[in-house]
Amino acid sequence: MAEMQTLHAAFAARIDAVLDALEMEGSLPADAARGNVTVEPPRDPSHGDLATNAAMVLAKQAKSNPRALAEKIVEHLQRDPAIAKAEIAGPGFINLRLESDVWRREIQAIASLGADYGRSDMGKGLTVNVEYVSANPTGPMHMGHCRGAVVGDALCGLLEWAGYRVTREYYVNDAGGQVDVLARSAHLRYREALGEEIGEIPEGLYPGDYLKPVGERLAEEFGPAYRDGDESEWLALFRQRSVAAMMEMIREDLSLLGIHHDLFSSEAELQAAKKPEAAEAWLREHGFVYDGVLEAPKGKAPPEDWEPVELPLFRSTEFGDDQDRPIKKSNGAWTYFGADLAYHFQKAEKADALIDIWGADHAGTVKRIKAAVAALTKGAGRNVPFDVKLVQMVKLLRDGEPVKMSKRSGTFVTLADVVNEVGKDVVRFTMLTRKPDAQMEFDFAKVVEASKDNPVFYLQYAHARMRSTLRKAGVEPDDAHLDRLDDSELALVREAAQFPRVVEAAAKAREPHRIAFFLGDLAAAFHSFWNAGNDDPSKRIIQDSDPELTAARLFLVAQVGQVIRNGLAILGVEAVEEM
Repeated sequence: MAEMQTLHAAFAARIDAVLDALEMEGSLPADAARGNVTVEPPRDPSHGDLATNAAMVLAKQAKSNPRALAEKIVEHLQRDPAIAKAEIAGPGFINLRLESDVWRREIQAIASLGADYGRSDMGKGLTVNVEYVSANPTGPMHMGHCRGAVVGDALCGLLEWAGYRVTREYYVNDAGGQVDVLARSAHLRYREALGEEIGEIPEGLYPGDYLKPVGERLAEEFGPAYRDGDESEWLALFRQRSVAAMMEMIREDLSLLGIHHDLFSSEAELQAAKKPEAAEAWLREHGFVYDGVLEAPKGKAPPEDWEPVELPLFRSTEFGDDQDRPIKKSNGAWTYFGADLAYHFQKAEKADALIDIWGADHAGTVKRIKAAVAALTKGAGRNVPFDVKLVQMVKLLRDGEPVKMSKRSGTFVTLADVVNEVGKDVVRFTMLTRKPDAQMEFDFAKVVEASKDNPVFYLQYAHARMRSTLRKAGVEPDDAHLDRLDDSELALVREAAQFPRVVEAAAKAREPHRIAFFLGDLAAAFHSFWNAGNDDPSKRIIQDSDPELTAARLFLVAQVGQVIRNGLAILGVEAVEEM
């Protein structure tokens, strides 16, 4: 990858150099803490191209008032030939207006870096384990899984762009009662494949047609050997075969969205390896687990079957939880929490940071699992940051009406059906057009609508317009005459040049939707640039009588298109060439 310092980082370095000079002059103490100094675009573009809070942050340490310190900073900045104007605003903010040539050089930087423009070394090669999807292996992917799958995968792409090494992990919940139900359901379909009339699927079993091929495979492999046998003879075998078949189906469904995990970790294997026992022993040794009795449920009389039972409890109240949590059930089986903390301890052994993408319905368990991971990793002499991102469900609509359920699944709309109808890119980008913790409606009609109100179409149309213009032009784009570009055209570069900064900020916040929001703003800026030519022919990109200006505008358009492609690449979406 070509080396570059982003425009914003470059000017942050210039301001840092000014602060160094003020230290040499004695206007700032040598040990002044600069960690909270920022250099970023002002909220109102009319105030300038960049703004810094340096004087506001450092005034107290400099034993000065902010405006007085700002005046000293501005005095140095005004000597910089790249800065056209430096002004103090309000109580001590400093707004900078950059020379036009700064933006012309940024167009060339985009061209030089091409597909690498916006990449960062912020992550310094640290390994981040991102666990996402992790749906129970009991059926095909449905739209309840889709949003978390896309958010997780886009986050992985974003972190890689920001210089992290990423492990994409899927936790296979193959040790609970739901996989026994799966095995029994597959056994019923196995009997059906052998010619038995099974009638209506009994309540408590999975009814979807997706299990018919599983039953047929089992019948082909084993014949009638397990048709009439006791459950103890076939349950474990059918569980193994059924889980494998479901995971094969899940991988195929996810591949329709362009999602491929690096690692599939089995809960059953985790338990067979005695990892939960090892975690419990370590936690007991360090005082985080004790044997105690849970209080009766509050606010109402306890259920008739409730009895005070001594259980191993994790001291989650020490980490802000409202009560200590059991890691085992009264029958000796591990609770979900007990198995989960061991699993996270296992992940933390090979990663510098952990991120989980969970459905919002798991919000209540976030505090306790973060507490357990903090106890395990810090106690083991490591500090492994652990973040949980919650994703709300998606409400499926067709022309404003709720979508009917899928016959194949038995209870839900399959992801495959949705992707096959509207396409991978539409699904992926749409899932990122709102913050993950906000409610979302996915209307089949609206997500493919060719209108400004459809963010997928609006963005793809902007890129297609650029590519069409470049194809139709009789002049090759080049940067020989970028001085012909005026302020209205350079405003488009200012928008595109935000990209490297947005990548780093989004990666730091673990929020890939920021890239989608940025691309929407950039598309809007380009459409405005294009539409100006409808009102004023001199603003059109192609000027038949002026090949130099045309070449410069085409060069600009080509680089804005490059930024859009780079942003879409992070999100796992392909840019269209024509519409």
